[in-house]
Amino acid sequence: MKRREVITLLGGAAAVWPFAAGAEQAAMPVVGYLGPGTPEGSVASLGAFRKGLAETGFIEGRNVTLDVRWMNNDFSRLPELSADLIRGLPAVLFTGTPPGVRAAMAATKTIPIVFNIGEDPVKEGLVASLNRPGGNVTGFSDFANQLAGKRLGVLHDAVPKATSIAFLVDANNPNADPDSKDMKAAASARGIELPVFPIRDDSDFEPAFAVMTQERVGGLIVNTAPRFLGRFADCSAVCPLRDADPV
Repeated sequence: MKRREVITLLGGAAAVWPFAAGAEQAAMPVVGYLGPGTPEGSVASLGAFRKGLAETGFIEGRNVTLDVRWMNNDFSRLPELSADLIRGLPAVLFTGTPPGVRAAMAATKTIPIVFNIGEDPVKEGLVASLNRPGGNVTGFSDFANQLAGKRLGVLHDAVPKATSIAFLVDANNPNADPDSKDMKAAASARGIELPVFPIRDDSDFEPAFAVMTQERVGGLIVNTAPRFLGRFADCSAVCPLRDADPV
């Protein structure tokens, strides 16, 4: 499945809507949106999604309906939310995490699923290959999760005297363990200590930052995770920290 095929599908569904002459008008085509974070933390990303739809001719409320569900940082809800969206028979379903894609794949084998992730979709088992994804799944990846060494290198170049760099991860996200392993390997290769700070809920932030300050880490890398959206300008952020600064 390719991007133009998804757009064509939406366009075809929209085209029949105004011409239901002599009969009850058909409902507008629905785009399902499975949001990985919270409504409050995802204002910018949802706004960008609406803008992208508009740029391809689909205006919410005019010729397309956007049906949104929020995971609220609880990965256990994904099967329930995906099934709920699929029951609404969307023309296409969008989601932003590999677990969200898997939940959607389990809910439908026919409705197109479009993703935007940071992981390798082939390695995650979401598509057969990058040039021929196959099935009903396609999408985009910036491979941010595969760039552990690069991200660490950029930060270390900014603070070359740093001997310790913290790594913040969402402990509930399946990417926490593999990404921590990759980042630790990259840190070891550079002779850098990498303390990992797992965040299980919002109450863990303050203690984690207090320990970073106490241990005088030279920088912070924030892993890709819905929980961090809205808290950081870029949830793949790399941040140098000065010893005197409160974290």
